[in-house]
Amino acid sequence: MTLEDLKLTIRDVPDFPSKGIMFRDLTTLIKNGDALQLMSKELAALYRDKGVTKVVGIESRGFIGGSILAYELGCGFVPARKPGKLPSVTIKKAYAKEYGVDTIELHSDSITSDDVVVLHDDLLATGGTMNACYELVKSMNPKKIYINFIVELTDLDGRKNLPADCEITSLLKY
Repeated sequence: MTLEDLKLTIRDVPDFPSKGIMFRDLTTLIKNGDALQLMSKELAALYRDKGVTKVVGIESRGFIGGSILAYELGCGFVPARKPGKLPSVTIKKAYAKEYGVDTIELHSDSITSDDVVVLHDDLLATGGTMNACYELVKSMNPKKIYINFIVELTDLDGRKNLPADCEITSLLKY
């Protein structure tokens, strides 16, 4: 199985969540054992020699690949959650979405100045959520931040909304 074969395991769902949207459903990739193993190995290969100490996974689908990546790298996993979901002291960042404002939170003690962090989400569309997560993690002054996605929708040009000084990787591009 190759990276191009991974694309074949992703289900296209037309008109979801609204008319005119082609939703890339990664649940069909992760239910396939061979595809999940290849995705895991390829994600880890991107960061194996970069000294990563924490992976931040963005709620909720980013928890899947992010946890796998943290396990493969032998480092910690930090969940980036919607408001009110984390039980201890948090820091938060609000950001604009198509139809309003949303917020992302981290535990205030989850990242230190000694950390090298990979921010992970399943899919890059417009980049708003990831940029908010980046700003939140950056405020905690880690040594280095990387950004990673399993899938990138290149026609939406989400990279333009992400920091230019940060290495951004995607396993698959549409």
